[in-house]
Amino acid sequence: MSWLKSSSTVTRTGTRVLFLSASQRRASSHSSLASGSVSGHRQLLSQIWIPTAGIAATEGEDGHGKLIRAGFIRQAQSGIFQMLPMGLRVQQKVERLLDKCMQSIGASRLSLSTLSTEELWQKSNRLDKVAPELFRLQDRKKTRLLLSPTHEEEVTSLVAASLHSYKDLPVRLYQTTRKYRDEMRPRHGLLRSREFVMTDLYTFDLCQESAIDTYQQISGAYSCFFEDLKLPVLVAKANSGDMGGDLSHEYHLSHSVGSDVVAVCRECGHAVAYEAAAAAQDCHGQDGQNTNAQDGDAQDTDAQDNLLGPAAASTCRECVTGSLQLQRGLELGHTFYLGTRYSEPLGLCVPTANTSATPVHMGCYGIGVSRLIGAVAELKADERGLQWPRPMAPFEVAVVPSSPKVAPKMLSLYDDLASQGLDVVLDDRDKRFGWKMRDADLAGYPVIVVLGRAWHEDATCEVQCRSLDIKQTVTSEALPEFVAKIVSRL
Repeated sequence: MSWLKSSSTVTRTGTRVLFLSASQRRASSHSSLASGSVSGHRQLLSQIWIPTAGIAATEGEDGHGKLIRAGFIRQAQSGIFQMLPMGLRVQQKVERLLDKCMQSIGASRLSLSTLSTEELWQKSNRLDKVAPELFRLQDRKKTRLLLSPTHEEEVTSLVAASLHSYKDLPVRLYQTTRKYRDEMRPRHGLLRSREFVMTDLYTFDLCQESAIDTYQQISGAYSCFFEDLKLPVLVAKANSGDMGGDLSHEYHLSHSVGSDVVAVCRECGHAVAYEAAAAAQDCHGQDGQNTNAQDGDAQDTDAQDNLLGPAAASTCRECVTGSLQLQRGLELGHTFYLGTRYSEPLGLCVPTANTSATPVHMGCYGIGVSRLIGAVAELKADERGLQWPRPMAPFEVAVVPSSPKVAPKMLSLYDDLASQGLDVVLDDRDKRFGWKMRDADLAGYPVIVVLGRAWHEDATCEVQCRSLDIKQTVTSEALPEFVAKIVSRL
């Protein structure tokens, strides 16, 4: 799927869309994400509510357990979680990255209502198909409502009431909001919850050709987003299921806790998403017939172990010669070309020069923000704690002094680091030094600056970076530039 690779520019309907290189994107986003010292305000851990659940890890602790122990999230009830201040910082950074991604393809942000009506979903002929997963309610006038798990119906109705001519196209609208799905078996924390945060994009084009062009542009932007996070995402051809349309791709992280199955060609790398049960029945014949990604989640993880390995008697349909390898995957994003699946039943049509009215071609695209946080925690955590990619870490640099007393030269060092555009936090909590060091590892800061005995004796400090396997003593004068160079590599 070479069209998924980002190019330097993409031209569409007279609009020039620029995709920067990964290094350029990281540099351009760095200053907006960093806020180590704003107008003299220093970020101190003593001023952030972090209800940690102990430093010692429990046996068999997974990434979700580390998120709880580090004070990032708490469970309210089955499948519902509270995002605490540290977790919210991670979420907000992901949202900012997605804002830049959406703006790069000319999308406008809006906020759609969480409440929708059953009447609207009946018009799209989707209510009965997804009814078991809906949270449904009535108002005092007996109007039947639901908490939206997705917003195709609402956004289509909105645009239908506002679009007057084909000259108003194309339209690209996105939002980041909470969504709701009554999961039968919520599990794995943020990976399969009943309330979740998602960034969803909806596009509207005059014809199929333009809509497919839009689809390719957004697929490229999605690939850039995951590249910025340095996540090894598999882009897999998929079935559209209840969403409708005939073109769809899923974005997966390969991981043992994944509830989806992806078949990957050993030679050309072509990937196809499989619903686990369908893959078990006929891996070769299904070719991506994932009728509903949620259905596969009814399978226990243990029951899927036999699916991991070579797909017997199966060859790649893309290159014809390669064999397929089955992998479990965590789905982070999904793209759909919908065609006129929603525009026709909901009356989204525009007059053209040749016709009185023609249905608009649509696409919908989504990345699970809260699921991404849970997935990264699972993928990158080690025995010492979480390990966040630099762009989504709660702070880029943590300064950990051995003494709880904040000396003026310590604040000066903090300011020097912040002046490099780094997102810095100072651990000024009245805790034992060893406790603070273990907590810094648990929280997953990309870079830790240790102010120990050497700092008090000769103003030298130790710089640690687990992901780059760096542990080096540096003078205070050289520290800002040294740390900035490390961060630029992350």
